[in-house]
Amino acid sequence: MTPAARIAAAIDCLDQWLGGASAEAVLTTWGRSHRFAGSKDRAAIRDHVFDAVRRYRSLSVLGGARTGRGLMLGAVRVAGTDPDAVFSGEGHAPPPLSEDERRGLSAEVTLSETEALDVPDWVPGRLRPVLGPQTEPVLQALRHRAPVHLRVNTARVGRAEAILALSKFGIVARPHDLAQTALEVIEGSRRIRQSEPFQGGLVELQDAASQAVVEALGGVSGQAVIDLCAGGGGKALALAAKGAEVTATDAYPKRMQDLPERAKRAGARIRVVEDMRPEARYDVVFVDAPCSGSGAWRRQPEAKWRTSPDDLDRFAAVQGEILDRGARHLAPGGTLAYATCSLFPAENEDVAKAFLARHPDWTCGFLRRFSPLDGGDGFFTAHFQRA
Repeated sequence: MTPAARIAAAIDCLDQWLGGASAEAVLTTWGRSHRFAGSKDRAAIRDHVFDAVRRYRSLSVLGGARTGRGLMLGAVRVAGTDPDAVFSGEGHAPPPLSEDERRGLSAEVTLSETEALDVPDWVPGRLRPVLGPQTEPVLQALRHRAPVHLRVNTARVGRAEAILALSKFGIVARPHDLAQTALEVIEGSRRIRQSEPFQGGLVELQDAASQAVVEALGGVSGQAVIDLCAGGGGKALALAAKGAEVTATDAYPKRMQDLPERAKRAGARIRVVEDMRPEARYDVVFVDAPCSGSGAWRRQPEAKWRTSPDDLDRFAAVQGEILDRGARHLAPGGTLAYATCSLFPAENEDVAKAFLARHPDWTCGFLRRFSPLDGGDGFFTAHFQRA
């Protein structure tokens, strides 16, 4: 496919996304119905689509329309590419520019603050109380593609050995400062899943800040740990690699369906349960709570446009309920660890304060916020103990 044909395909996918479909589902369907497209074509189209979703507000203004074509016109304008070279109508290229489009692209455009930051209007005001002058840089970071991080399975291999093993498959990685297990991939990221180090369980795809949240728990070897909202099991696997005796559960068990296979690949022993026994007690109760995902909006940009202030209140209520439930399963002297991949204080500090208000015999012994400016996703974590 030519570069222009890839943009035409992205326009079609974006129109479907704008109609309410999931971008991931649209791209999957497109790939299945266009078998002639090679892996490089599919990857390029995917990049066009997700880059446009991340920058939906600014590109639609710069391109003159909230359509797939408008978004890609905006992207071409930002890239400084001659639009006539792309929108030529030749072969499988998008149709030529209309006169209105041509006038729009030549006109000067001034973006509002939130258009330039590519967020809904309400977002900056909710972040400034905790991020202060970092609010704009953080939101700017979320407009761009996320770095690719790996977690080294230290139960099997050291970080230097993992880097060497990856290099044999054309994957260049370097240590990341956020966690002792973290690597940042700087070349060959599309080869990871098919590589022997990944297939053999030496490394797992996991954000560096997510790894740092687990690392903050310190030594857990031999301790009974339950991951109360395990989902796909990334943090459960990281805990198991540290020597913890891990039990994983989730309110939606189907989310854990890949965990047994992932654990087998990593050589980890994780007990997966759908229901917790009322009398069960653990040294660490880990609550990676459902949240807005705002700290990971560059990885899941659709959530940025579908989250509202009311959603934050709804998430906070659920987060509080899960923390209260987790507290009932904590063994004496244990740690109740709370985490979100959110930047909003309504889901973080406010939830922690509310928990302590409901449980005056508890204390918070550790609290940390991670920002995308640290090199990973945005995360928050707090550790609670009975006084």
